[in-house]
Amino acid sequence: MHIWAVANQKGGVGKTTTVVTLGGLLADAGNRVLLLDLDPHGSLTSYFRFDPDSVEKSAYDLFLGNGKVDESLPNQLTIETGHPNLSLIPSSTALATLERHAQAQGGMGLVISKALAILWDDYDYVLIDSPPVLGVLMINALAACQRLVIPVQTEFLAIKGLERMTRTLTMINRARKKPIPYLIVPTLFDRRTQASNKSLRIIKDMFEEVVWHSAIPVDTKLRDASTAGIAPSALDVNARGVKAYGNLLATLKEPVS
Repeated sequence: MHIWAVANQKGGVGKTTTVVTLGGLLADAGNRVLLLDLDPHGSLTSYFRFDPDSVEKSAYDLFLGNGKVDESLPNQLTIETGHPNLSLIPSSTALATLERHAQAQGGMGLVISKALAILWDDYDYVLIDSPPVLGVLMINALAACQRLVIPVQTEFLAIKGLERMTRTLTMINRARKKPIPYLIVPTLFDRRTQASNKSLRIIKDMFEEVVWHSAIPVDTKLRDASTAGIAPSALDVNARGVKAYGNLLATLKEPVS
């Protein structure tokens, strides 16, 4: 099983779009893919037309065992997205209450790692959509993942959020035996605007060694797929945004040095 987390300490940078598009492409290639929504806002869950306010079972249930995960629970939480080979563990707005509970309980940082260990032979890839806040949910995502993808919108304010995220990652990696490999992915790039081009240059200059060589362009087909509730590759596999994510996927599949 390959476990990738998608995270940034800023919202609106394309995290959910990245998870859905990469997940769809992996599933199209015949891989068994699980998407895990750890964001209390539930954008990934809502994408596939499930309601984070009313789902009966969700990722929240994994955190109710005081750090322990029942062997049968993870399989009970998975639901089908309608896209072949693509499953989902949905979010619940109740996840927002976890920070308060986590302060009173120990051992809450490895819940997702334990849950995915139970599912290890059932999926080829797991993609985790993380909340834009450093807390128990992001810590779980980072503890569980083997690789981290950090989408960053090509605009000035998003760069400031990226700086916070990389500082957080440096702090977390000090506590790990093996640092988390990560790739910064410029998103929502509009080559027609000076601001977008300038921001892309700044990102590549500041983070040269860990930034993807290309960028995900602004593409209305990605928004159309979200409106339809389907993976972008199911809407138009030749859309330029989908092709860009295909190139990103090829990079992510390369061995980590």
